[in-house]
Parts: sequence; structure tokens; C-alpha cells
Amino acid sequence: MTPASSFGTPFTAPFQSRLAAAIKDRRTPACIGLDPRREALPPALAASAASDPKDLAAIFARFCCGVIDVVAPIVPIVKPQLACFEALGPHGMTALAEVIVHAHSKNLLVLADGKRGDIGSTAEAYADGWLAGPWAADALTVNPYLGLDSIDPFVNVAVERGAGIFILVKTSNPGSRNFQDLAADGRTIFEHVAEGVEQLAARTTAGEPYGAVGAVVGATWPRQLDELRATMPHTWILVPGFGRQGGRAADVRGAFHANGMGAIVVSARDVIFAHSRAEMNAGLDDSRWQTAVDRACRDMIERLAADTPAGSL
Repeated sequence: MTPASSFGTPFTAPFQSRLAAAIKDRRTPACIGLDPRREALPPALAASAASDPKDLAAIFARFCCGVIDVVAPIVPIVKPQLACFEALGPHGMTALAEVIVHAHSKNLLVLADGKRGDIGSTAEAYADGWLAGPWAADALTVNPYLGLDSIDPFVNVAVERGAGIFILVKTSNPGSRNFQDLAADGRTIFEHVAEGVEQLAARTTAGEPYGAVGAVVGATWPRQLDELRATMPHTWILVPGFGRQGGRAADVRGAFHANGMGAIVVSARDVIFAHSRAEMNAGLDDSRWQTAVDRACRDMIERLAADTPAGSL
């Protein structure tokens, strides 16, 4: 699970095999989202969180690295939300780089959540920068709505470098119905996207059960999760929306295969801001916010083990 050692250097093994190994090692598919927000920071950090982008970026880095220190021994992967860092300009991006390096140093995989998408040389530049270049993320979320040819540059770089991509198929927000559920040729748009994703995943398995190409399907759509798991047997499914957005452990059961593999379930705010949850912060003073993070992360892991096939890992 080590990052590329220098610009353009491939990872030591394909993403899909590294992810499978990490999940089996930690015995959980839990992924912790790193979505730092000034208004939600623990009091111990919020007091010094000035509005100046440079100072706030430093606090974001300190906070995310503190979360990583807690969760690294018990989860396989973290998912920094790029927008939270981009909003702070150059200082935010420096903080993001620090967070990625720290996560890798703690033997965590890093999924950069940027939902990138473009065509031709621009798509190649996104893929090179995030998967092969200085960012050296293990995987990247990708928006497919410019067409399957817009995904090809990401797939090519991912395969060449041993990285992965996760393509938006059925997103967790209620408004996903507006376009993704529209019918075309007798099927929904998201079903057409899922078919294309499965073809790419099957093409990139490199002898593994799953390919380098994954799908994003929200925890808020349990029926669709069941259907899409059957449609995409070679595809890792990234499941956001667990916890604060309404997704329960029972709702994400359909994303898994019977052996507990095939899915990564994401929780961000419920874990990283656990100091704001009375049941997780009970008995703690402001300086012990990381203990609340630990409690919330372990609670997530236990719920997934109890109510999904992940219990068999």
C-alpha cells in the first residue's frame, strides 16, 4: 500500500489487489471520508481556526492527520474530499498534499474524491496529475457524463500505474433522480452507465476478481444497490451516504458479495466530527476529540460486520 516513489513511477501492485489485501488485513470495508469544515472542527482546534486561508489550511491538515492517526490501524482506506481543500486555494492544496503523504505513511490507501471528468488531453492531465504524478493518489472518483471516451484516459493511466478509478453511477443525493433515473432505450441512464463501467472493470481485472474500474452507488438507494451488484460482478462499489446522509448498514448489504468483498462503505461526518455526537463524546473533554473519532469508527465497523456480509471477513 505504498505510494508511487516518484513522478510517473507505478505502484507496486494493481489497485484492486492492494485494496482487497487491505480490506482483508483490517477485516472491514470501512472508508473514512476526510471532509474538513471550519464550522464543524473540534473545539480544541476551532479556537485557533482563523479565517486566513493559510492558517485555516494548517488547521485542516492537523485535523485530518489527527483523524488518520486514529483510524489507520483499523480501516483500509481514506477519502479526502478535494473541494474542502481547494476552497482554501494554494494553501489548501499544500495541506492536502501533507494529508495524502501522512495517510500513505500510515499504510492507508488514498481515494481522491474530485469527481473529475473531461475529454482528450485534459482528461489525460487530470489522470496523470492525480494517479501518476505528484499527488500519487491510489484512486480517483470520475464523472462519466461526457461519455465513455472521456473515461478512457483515466482507465489507461490507472492500468499503467496500478491505480484505480471510481465512476459515478447512482449518486446518494436525492436530486440524482433528475437525470440518472431518466429512461433511455428501456433502461435508466444509470443502468446504461453501469453497463459501461462493468465492461471496463471486466477488461481491467488483471487476474483479480475485480477490475481497476469501480462504481459509486449511494447507500441511500438500497434497491438499486442490489440490482447494480448483480449488473456489475467485476466492479468494486464505493458506497457513500452511510450515516449522516441516512444510509444504514442494512441498506448497504446488497453492495457486497457473499464473502464480504466487493464494496467500500464511506462515512465522513459521523466519524470525523464524532465530538458533536453526544453518545460518542460522553465523558470526554475537548482535548480528547480523537477518542470520539475512535469510538465512532469502531461503531461503524461493528455495524457493518453485524448487518452485512463484511462480518465474514
